[in-house]
Amino acid sequence: MTDKTIYPGLIGQMSKKQRRNLALTSISILLLVAFFYLLQNGFLLDNYGIRIVNLCLIYSLVGISLNLIQGYTGQFSLGSAGFMAIGAYVTTLLALSPEVKDTLFYLDPIVPWLADLHLPFLAALVLGGVLTAAAAFLIGIPVFRLKGDYLSVATLGFSEIIRILFVNLQNVTNGATGLKNIPATVNVWWTGTALILAVLFMVRLFRSSYGRSFKAIRNDEFAAEAIGISLMRHKLLAFCTSAFMAGIAGGLMASVVGTINPALFRQSLSNDILLIIVLGGTGTITGSILGGCIFIIAREALRFLDNGFAIGPVTVPAIAGLRMVFFSLLLMIVVLFFQKGLAGGKEFSWDRLIGFPGRVRKSIQRLLHRGDTNE
Repeated sequence: MTDKTIYPGLIGQMSKKQRRNLALTSISILLLVAFFYLLQNGFLLDNYGIRIVNLCLIYSLVGISLNLIQGYTGQFSLGSAGFMAIGAYVTTLLALSPEVKDTLFYLDPIVPWLADLHLPFLAALVLGGVLTAAAAFLIGIPVFRLKGDYLSVATLGFSEIIRILFVNLQNVTNGATGLKNIPATVNVWWTGTALILAVLFMVRLFRSSYGRSFKAIRNDEFAAEAIGISLMRHKLLAFCTSAFMAGIAGGLMASVVGTINPALFRQSLSNDILLIIVLGGTGTITGSILGGCIFIIAREALRFLDNGFAIGPVTVPAIAGLRMVFFSLLLMIVVLFFQKGLAGGKEFSWDRLIGFPGRVRKSIQRLLHRGDTNE
């Protein structure tokens, strides 16, 4: 019995190109699973390399979350650090055992209702995302009743308020000391699965009527409202969904890093996430993943710039923050020459990848033909 007999409505009605793309996607998934297995079992990278991969996946996830509200819905948000902080602290406080909490809160005892509360990591992670979305809902209700760039101002203030609250709530967050000895539950299976689920969700979302409404709001709010799209409801939905994913990313990052404190979630973190979507390209899932991976890898690879280095006979002394100069230059180059980001404002597709050599060959032929014509 053939596949066409078993699935007459699926494979039997697919074109040759669709069957090819399905086969390539299936092979890629199998290779990705094999890559995660080899990576997690230490066949490819050491612990430091695995940590970098995890951070790449986490920052790609939070890049997707910001792209949802900014790239697809057209609302400028600067609160990613605050949302990640809520997710990180809620997940950690719920996942830590009572014994560990007792050793951490030595300056001021933890509140009784939280001292004995202990949940499995997955439940704590999901609850952290839900509470983050709830916080975004409370912010969005008053903000989205206004028009303009009020969201950026509100989320900027919210992020700073959250950080200050976490510093001063000594008996809940352990203040500026933060939380340590966080169980290293998260591995590449966790971060990889979270990113894959986020990508699948985003693809399905943007193929739905909600996704088309988000794009309509981004392109022209007045026209979208004129055709019956509820600006308040759709903006709030995108904002809460974005916050949920940022909260999940924060909870995953807390387990990967092993320790968190309010200083980790300063406004510079929101700026880094904004840099990721600018590098990769706003409005594309591919750009978020590309920007997240480039940012983390470049940030780690360029640490030597802060420690001083030598170029032939010239010795450059150690200058704190010198590597951020490189990121500033990189951002300027992208803005000047890649205004749609490194992904070019387009999503990855097998058709575009397979046709890339042909497009390069045609471009070279046109250049050669132009040169012959000039002669």
